[in-house]
Formats: sequence, C-alpha cells, structure tokens
Amino acid sequence: MAFNKRVKIKTILEQNPIGQEITLMGWVRTKRSNKNVSFIALNDGSVITNYQVVADPNLIAEEILKKCTTGACLKITGNVVESQGAGQSSELNAKTIEVLGEADPEKYPLQPKKHSLEFLREIAHLRMRTNTFSAVFRVRHALAFAVHKYFNDKGFFYIHTPIITASDAEGAGETFKVTTLDISKPPRTPEGEVDFKQDFFEREANLTVSGQLEGELAAMALSEIYTFGPTFRAENSNTTRHLAEFWMIEPEMAFYDAEDNADLAEDFLKYLISYALEHCQEDLKFLQSRLEEEEKSKPADQRSEMGLLDKLRFVVDNEFVRITYTEAIDILRNSNPNKKKKFQYLIESWGADLQSEHERYLVEKHFKKPVILTDYPKEIKSFYMRQNEDGKTVAAMDILFPGIGEIIGGSQREERLDLLLKRMEELHIPIEEMWWFLDTRRFGSTPHAGFGLGFERMVQFVTGMGNIRDVIAFPRTPGNAEF
Repeated sequence: MAFNKRVKIKTILEQNPIGQEITLMGWVRTKRSNKNVSFIALNDGSVITNYQVVADPNLIAEEILKKCTTGACLKITGNVVESQGAGQSSELNAKTIEVLGEADPEKYPLQPKKHSLEFLREIAHLRMRTNTFSAVFRVRHALAFAVHKYFNDKGFFYIHTPIITASDAEGAGETFKVTTLDISKPPRTPEGEVDFKQDFFEREANLTVSGQLEGELAAMALSEIYTFGPTFRAENSNTTRHLAEFWMIEPEMAFYDAEDNADLAEDFLKYLISYALEHCQEDLKFLQSRLEEEEKSKPADQRSEMGLLDKLRFVVDNEFVRITYTEAIDILRNSNPNKKKKFQYLIESWGADLQSEHERYLVEKHFKKPVILTDYPKEIKSFYMRQNEDGKTVAAMDILFPGIGEIIGGSQREERLDLLLKRMEELHIPIEEMWWFLDTRRFGSTPHAGFGLGFERMVQFVTGMGNIRDVIAFPRTPGNAEF
C-alpha cells in the first residue's frame, strides 16, 4: 500500500508542488457533487486547513464516490494542479481513490454542522476530528515541546518523579488510593483498621498530587531540574477549572530565592506564549474566530476586551505587576464589588484565602495585566514554604492570568531545619514519615525555590477555551472516566 509514501497536507501547502503526482490520505470533512465532478475536502490532522480533491466520475467509479462520505478515510493519488477556486493555491485531481475506512452517514455523529462543546465531550473519542479540537491539541503539543525546549536550553535536567507515592505534598488529603487489597473484605489489624502491611507496598499509597518534594531531592544534587508529568486530585469538583487527572510542570532550583523564582516563572510563561504565537499561527487564528463567535451570545459586559491573539501578545509584551498579598487585600477590600457585596466571598480582613473571583478582579479590572502575588499568610499556605522575618507570612508566589486566575503557584522553600520542623509540628505533619525530605535540610541545605504550572490551565489560556475539559484529550472528572 506504500503508506510511507503519503504526503501530508501541511507539506503540500508549504511546498505547493504543482505538476507532481502525490498520494494523500485523510478523512473526509465534506463532499459536494454536481453532474460533472465531485469536490472532496480532505483533512489529515497535520494542519487545520482542509485540502480540496477534485474527483471526475469518468475516472472514479460511482460506487467509490458514494462511499466518500463525511468521516470516511481515503487514500487518494493524483496530480497537484493550480486551484480554479478561491481559498487555496492548489488542489488535487484524483486519479485513484481507495476507501480505507467507511463512515455510515446515518450513524456517524460528526456531520458538517455546528456541534456544541457539551455534545462533543460526550463523544470525546471522536472530537479531535473537528477543527476546534484538532487545533487545540496541535497547540497543546507545541506548548509541551516548548516546555522541554525552554528548560533544556537553560541547562535544567528533566526528572521523572513517582506517580505512586506515600506522601501527600499538599497535605489536602484528596488523593486516589493505590491498593491490591480486596476492597470488599480487606485484612484488618487487631484494632479493626485496614492492615496495609499486607498490601503491595506494605503501607498506604496513593497517586501523586505533585512531584515537588521528590523534585527538591534532585535539585539538591543537580541544581536545576524540572518535572512534567500527570498528577491526580480526588477533589469532588465539577467546575470549569478542575480535573481529577492533570499535568504539572514543576521546576525546582537550588541557589534561587523568591525573586529569582518569580523572574524565572515570568520568563517561562512569556516563552511558552511566544512559542505558540510563532508556531501555531493558523490554529490560533481559527481559535480566535471561534471565540469571537462564542462571545456574540454573551452580554456586552462579559465579553473580552481583547481578541485572543492580542491578549497573548499583551502578556508577552508587558511586565507582570508584582504586589504583596497585603497590598492585594487592601485593593480588594476597597473595591466596588466588595463594597457593593458583588463578590461571592467578601474580603473583610487580612488572612482571607483569595478565590478565583478576587484573583481575576486584580488582573482583569484593577491592573489589567498579569499579576505576581507574593508574601501570603503562612496559615493559608503549605508547610514547606519559607517563613518571612515578620513571622506571619511566607515567601510564596502566585501568578494570576486573565480569564484563568492562578496559573502558577510557587515559593522559596524553607531550608532551615529547625523552622521546618516547628511548622510541621504545628500542622501535625508526620515527621517520621518525612525523614527523607528532612535529610535535604540536614545535609548540605541551601536556599532553593520552585513553582508549579498547571499545564491544562496554560493550554486553556493560549487556546481561549472556556472549560478545562476541552484542553485535555480524555478528561477525568467526578463521574467521568470514559474512553
């Protein structure tokens, strides 16, 4: 069949090989016919653009053309000629068409009409065949590649941290358990507790919520490392911002303080967006048009002030605003939404945990720029964050983006053993189980820092998609583990 001799549509559009005989393979998006000719719009996923194939019924048998329905997979050989119509510079005059896979038009759910995103989530195994989702996943690929390129070019080392772990880095307790025990009748201790000594790992284990703690171990030897892998959180949340399975990018750097950490995070975000702007232009233009259509149905005050491409360039071209949590609380407490009780969670006093509505107000209404928030109260942040001299705050850092809220969370880590131990005791974190983590503070400790970027939130921002379930191929959410 000579599959390896096929030419991708992307290559044809780039090289425009007029006069050459080539073989295309792909899926039919649309077909229209008249008495003299059939026009088939073919797409192979390499690019958002469909390629027009002209099929002469004198050359291609009628029974073959009848099978060239939307969704069918075809192998087409023919000559590239200059296009007679508008839209593309060339088209393919088919000599032979082979139907590799039929698609019954009565049953194939993706017909050439507008489908809602909710409907497409129900057929997530097919939705990548639409323009919207093929564009999203090409952008996702480009961003993933850019992550590795950025850190590799900076001399960071890629570390694979464990997916199965006995620790809960966030201390939230919302973890998926990993066990080989018979859950209908698990073995019990004399006290009636589940006897995990008889489990595979001879202790409780769960899917990781973060690679950070293990990443710190690597940074204490290799100086600058990053992880990029799946993480899991058993949070029963059905919002547009949460997934049970998601991907995290987590750099950890020895010899970095809080300011170095913020500098790297800002540079990293700008690099990723710049890379997408350079390498995903056609897909981003399409996604911008899709977003503009979607926003026409919204009230005027809920529409974006900037188009998708302008928003991305704006982030790249402007320095992020840097303010402390204390300054942010003052701004929010005195804001109109707070005074008029329009916030769902009113800001009344210092120490409040900021919600997405507060984060977005700071970014979208007050500063109209991305914001780096620093120096949070220690009570609302994790045990490993470095305590500031005031005794009340920690050297934490969150980066807030328009439309998203928090996109990066990080901190300078507490490298001082005595203060770390004291904080762990205050929060009842089992010190004996964390002996390996504490050894990094016992032997050759140094100031170090790191952050986590939720990859799906980054893809959401760059593509303009409103729901995080639409930027991961197979979303895992409460009640949903299909495909």
